[in-house]
Amino acid sequence: METMPKITVLPHVELAPEGAEITVPTGTTICEALLENGIAIEHACDMSCACTTCHVVVRKGLESLNESTEEEDDLLDKAWGLEMQSRLSCQTILAQEDVTVEIPRYTINHAKENH
Repeated sequence: METMPKITVLPHVELAPEGAEITVPTGTTICEALLENGIAIEHACDMSCACTTCHVVVRKGLESLNESTEEEDDLLDKAWGLEMQSRLSCQTILAQEDVTVEIPRYTINHAKENH
């Protein structure tokens, strides 16, 4: 039987004002899961690990996710609001455990426009 982990998305002013709970098959990336469930997270590079616009902070369940690559870590260094639990959602693959994610208020794109 396929496992269906739950992603709890903490409230985000624009993308998910009430927050959300979505259930998706194991092996789905967080970015795909959000997009498939109507949460229009930015993904400027079409999920090819070439930008930081799909940056999320994993508040719960980080240890159950796949390890980040060196390429992802290098990119994350440029992300706005970087934290220890930050991941690029296009590179983060769900295992069997539920996770809680926070979408940062700004992406690098927004940060540039606002200055």
